[in-house]
Amino acid sequence: MRTLIRTVATVAALAAVAAACTSSAGKSAEEPPGRQKPSSLGAIRLVSYSGCDDLLAGLREHAAANVSPWGLGGVMPMMMERSDTAATAKQSTPEHSTTNVHEAGVDEPDLVKTDGDRVVTVTNGTLRIIDTATRKVTGSLKLTEGDQHYYAPADLLMAGDRALVLFRGYGDIMVKSTRMVPMGDTRYVLVDLAGGRPKVIGTVKPSGTYVDARMVGSTVRIVTRSQPQIEFPQAENTTEAEQLKRNQETVRRAPLDAWLPKLQITDAAGKVTDSAVPCERISHPADYTGTSLLTVHTLDLARGLTAAGTDPIALAADGDIVYGTGTSLYVASNPRWWFPLPQLPVEETPATGEAPAVEPTPTEPSPTPTAPPEETEIHRFDVGSPGPPAYVASGKVAGRLLNQYSLSEYDGHLRAATTIVSADGRESSSTVHVLDARTLAKTGEVGGLGEGERIYSVRFIGPVGYCVTFRQVDPLYTLDLRDPARPRVTGELKITGYSAYLHPGAEGRLIGIGQEASDKGRTLGTQISLFDVSDPAAPRRLSQFFQKESGSEAEWDPHAFLYWPKTGLSVIPLYQQDGSGALVLRIGDSGVSKLGMIRHPAQRQQGSDQPYQPGIQRSIVIGSSVWTLSQEGLQVNDAASLDSQAWIPLR
Repeated sequence: MRTLIRTVATVAALAAVAAACTSSAGKSAEEPPGRQKPSSLGAIRLVSYSGCDDLLAGLREHAAANVSPWGLGGVMPMMMERSDTAATAKQSTPEHSTTNVHEAGVDEPDLVKTDGDRVVTVTNGTLRIIDTATRKVTGSLKLTEGDQHYYAPADLLMAGDRALVLFRGYGDIMVKSTRMVPMGDTRYVLVDLAGGRPKVIGTVKPSGTYVDARMVGSTVRIVTRSQPQIEFPQAENTTEAEQLKRNQETVRRAPLDAWLPKLQITDAAGKVTDSAVPCERISHPADYTGTSLLTVHTLDLARGLTAAGTDPIALAADGDIVYGTGTSLYVASNPRWWFPLPQLPVEETPATGEAPAVEPTPTEPSPTPTAPPEETEIHRFDVGSPGPPAYVASGKVAGRLLNQYSLSEYDGHLRAATTIVSADGRESSSTVHVLDARTLAKTGEVGGLGEGERIYSVRFIGPVGYCVTFRQVDPLYTLDLRDPARPRVTGELKITGYSAYLHPGAEGRLIGIGQEASDKGRTLGTQISLFDVSDPAAPRRLSQFFQKESGSEAEWDPHAFLYWPKTGLSVIPLYQQDGSGALVLRIGDSGVSKLGMIRHPAQRQQGSDQPYQPGIQRSIVIGSSVWTLSQEGLQVNDAASLDSQAWIPLR
């Protein structure tokens, strides 16, 4: 128990130190020596296995080297976590917004989708179709069973009359402190929406967990992560060294079937087909752990499930961040949050049975374990052609990505912004790496951003980059990335607070969503900033809206942010003590102004007389109205006056 407490305390200390920061201007990779630079990226060649025997031998050996007394992973893991486009549909379809995505033309899964004529959403395990003209539910389809529908998080993608519902299997959850209810397995459900009468026409159940997906046209690429299914022996009164040895032996005896990613497909007629990814479709980087496999599934919504199934390919690697363009799919593996392993007891010498004579004195502290250097692996797949994606390259950069917005492909290069923390956790700074997209070898880098701080938001727009780091103040850096070999910082703006999400506004304008903070770094409430970035050497804030003691989902999920360039209308969810709702703003060329708040009708939970205010999660512009979504329902408000026009319950 003392070991566990010491381990957790060490992690807490490392996390606290990693958050410490003071800001400083960035340094180009070409500057004179004297500053310690972050480790450079090394291109990693993907290697195919020669056959199933080679595959099994490699996976066993690498997994055995990375197993710990607690199982696979090597250390105890701690789990911590676009511009709008108007559709050009048929003339009768109302003008409407779409999901706020990172790259135009690359759709991302979200809670709600619309084509202007209908709104489709999945809440509480049920898919519903709402007609935008009558503002009524015209079709519904329950996709879960029993109590689990309350706890089945799902996203969806839609193309034509087809929707793909992506359920994230999160295991079991306690209900009313009396029993465990399964939330369901990871599964991808293909639904036909034609005629307003939705029906399931196929289900895919992969082994592992859903990571993310991207859709170009009607073709979806889904990334799933799996671990080998190995049951480790549990024995009482054993040392960690003994347990580690047992686990290594167990891994080396595990069959190939323990690693191969599985797949179960159910077609429209109910026929079930089980399969596994073939050995010849699994590759590996030169350096890998053998403890995780990534599988990329391909599904064309227009064609549905064919004889090829999802045409899966797999890679012996880990991944938790997905970024896609029209022709590339990137999967990045951030380093896991690290717990230092307790030091194993010193083994007795065979001759005397006594420990070695050299020991720390009672007053001398034992050396404190330090975290290994953080490195992020990045894998690129070519998705520019029909059929399964093709591996292109893998690489590695120093540091940790914040999210998919830390990555951007432009003009044959990938830009990656990471925060780099020293091995002892006492120093940190951020770097923008520029990689050749063909090989993922380093072309250039600029480091030294926000020394002692970490990245809070990143946005790349063409050849320009914007990076926000924070501890007590918010340095907004502008970067010139036109020369991939010599990226450089061109400007810096210091203000209190920070922007957690950056969004392109009108020409020469940048919108920031985040938190205002005191000069000591204490957050005070939601702030929306409008920056003038027309002069890269002198960015400045033109306007700020501040709502004290509040927060917004848009800070960590860009899908929650709506910006309608035609009118400057902007809507974000807002959570505060006096009730949740959606904040409606007008963001123009020179300022940010509040238009009002949209709130959903108060609800009463079953068995309680206490009303509560539903939290609004998403907003959409359809014609001259704003539609907002909560778990309880959809509300329609006039976009000009904000008067309520309709309430559509979803319970």
